[in-house]
Amino acid sequence: MDLSDMREEYTISGLSEEDINPDPFKQFEQWFRQALDGNMHEPNAMSMATVSPEGQPSLRTVLLKYFDEQGFVFFTNYESRKAREIAENPKVALLFPWLDLERQVHINGLASKISHAESLKYFLSRPRGSQIGAWVSNQSSVISSRQMLLSKFDELKRKYQHGEVPIPSFWGGYRVEPSSFEFWQGRQHRLHDRFLYTRQEGQGWKIERLAP
Repeated sequence: MDLSDMREEYTISGLSEEDINPDPFKQFEQWFRQALDGNMHEPNAMSMATVSPEGQPSLRTVLLKYFDEQGFVFFTNYESRKAREIAENPKVALLFPWLDLERQVHINGLASKISHAESLKYFLSRPRGSQIGAWVSNQSSVISSRQMLLSKFDELKRKYQHGEVPIPSFWGGYRVEPSSFEFWQGRQHRLHDRFLYTRQEGQGWKIERLAP
């Protein structure tokens, strides 16, 4: 299939030195609010890359659940492939592909587990079905059928029908602490605006414009 004729000109907006916030977290929050205001579908969906001990990258989409100046938090099974790879190499990359706004945000950083108290607080806010679902799936393992998952879900639904669903010991959150941000705004003729923020130890953030 030849896709060479598929192309669009990016004309929605631009990004200049005068526009950007010197604090990348505040710049991210500004863009995130604009994505929310634009009624994008799941603007908190982010692609996350990890690397195996053999050097093989793997990529998946996870949901950002909150962020602050400490980093970006998502939740997962601690026995999943991504968790195993983070345990070996905590360096990860995040990508927010806000295509409707002709924007991307790239983040590199280190992932680490959040506290049990933080994970519990979020777990208790989840719908009951999602709480039970966390117990059901041995994430990334091979299973025989979907029916096996549904049977286990029904079994646990009956088990916990008269009480709270406890948080699994193998489930919780990670926080990605950024070492760099890149804000990418599409422009005409593929002359995109790109600004790289790099953390300088004890000196804040260095900002550089990159060639498209």
